[in-house]
Amino acid sequence: MKISIFGLGYVGCVSAGCLARLGHQVIGVDVSETKVALINSGRATIIENNIDELIESAQKSGKLEATTDSKKAVLNTDVSIICVGTPSSKTGHLNLEYIYKVAKDIGLAIKNKYTFHVIVIRSTILPGTDNVVAKIIEDVSGKQKNIAFGMVSNPEFLREGTAVRDYMNPSFTLIGSESEAALNIVEKMYKGLEAPVIKTDLNVAEFMKYVNNTFHALKVTFSNEVGNICKVLNVDSYKVMEILCMDKKLNLSSYYMKPGFAYGGSCLPKDLRALNTLARDNYLDVPVISSIARSNELQKQKVLDIIISKNKKKIGILGFSFKEGTDDLRESPIVDVVERLIGKGYDIKIFDKNVFISNLTGTNKEYIEKKIPHLQNLITDDIKYVIENSDVLVITNKEKEIKDVLMEEKLVAVNYASGSHESYSECGNSELEDKIIIDLVRMDEAEKNIAEYDGLCW
Repeated sequence: MKISIFGLGYVGCVSAGCLARLGHQVIGVDVSETKVALINSGRATIIENNIDELIESAQKSGKLEATTDSKKAVLNTDVSIICVGTPSSKTGHLNLEYIYKVAKDIGLAIKNKYTFHVIVIRSTILPGTDNVVAKIIEDVSGKQKNIAFGMVSNPEFLREGTAVRDYMNPSFTLIGSESEAALNIVEKMYKGLEAPVIKTDLNVAEFMKYVNNTFHALKVTFSNEVGNICKVLNVDSYKVMEILCMDKKLNLSSYYMKPGFAYGGSCLPKDLRALNTLARDNYLDVPVISSIARSNELQKQKVLDIIISKNKKKIGILGFSFKEGTDDLRESPIVDVVERLIGKGYDIKIFDKNVFISNLTGTNKEYIEKKIPHLQNLITDDIKYVIENSDVLVITNKEKEIKDVLMEEKLVAVNYASGSHESYSECGNSELEDKIIIDLVRMDEAEKNIAEYDGLCW
């Protein structure tokens, strides 16, 4: 494949060397004559492990050359990869002027090109940037996106010092586009890497670099705060973190990593408070760890705000324990929300068969008597009763009964859409057609089948 790479800095130089090693014909493009001369003499433009021999080999084999002539590069390649810098401004915004300059250069070049051209943005950008770049190219070239050219977001996940190894051995290769043709071309570009190619929406691909790096920063800071606490307690922090990382089922996994409602239960809130107290008792400032509970409270407030925004007073809560399959109400986040709604004069009905069956004994009883003493008057194991007597339904967990009701609604919707009045009447009138659904757990059945649906984080 013939590929042009715009920007011969850190990402561009590594990409040029690695793509040439994969067998592609690569033309590097840069405004710096010094960088162009370095590549053409077989030398790398950066200091990085293994990059020197990679560039030297690629240049000697005729697989890699460089130029300052952007038009020549575009006209002689099928794919253009943008790797120019996007530095931060003083306010934290990205400076995208280099991206836009390259977009104009590519637009001028493809104005006189009559084959489909793919533009890949590898630079770090915010969601929406690809569409802005496409508009610039359309305006300059007079050509139409997804017909004459395609845009692909292909974020890099390279670490300085191990960039070549990371490029050749990625966890996955992420590409996003509105053009299936462009996606297929870029997928072929990475043939030879033993890693899955993930195709996704354009804006998802654009956003992933920020999420990845913010999570990495969070892990570093969290580990440092844990280490600071360990030191004052004379605990081996490296052993602690080593054992933490051995758990691939919960600690290093997708478990817990799903946007939704606040955490609760008998363990997480209690143990987090204990760790914060331990740090405070030892005069340690742990801002990340101490902010976790505040962020959790903000998620509860967000739910309250969404409910209030619907301007309805009759609220049905589907699920009351802190998660499905349990009757544990201790620090269940929905309990706090309901408590505040009651204080504001809302008419509340609650469905939770597990809590109802338990009849509020032991610690559950002690906890709820402090929060909502008259809960027994609000809660039932009859989900139909709650639905019938509510204008807004808040889904807090994925109990089977809740799913079943939503699936029944789907059956009614399908029969109604078919135009079979007889079939529709056999199913009865839709119980949810005039309800507002607020979903805190990403219940797919609700999202697809309810007319007025509001997801918490989606």
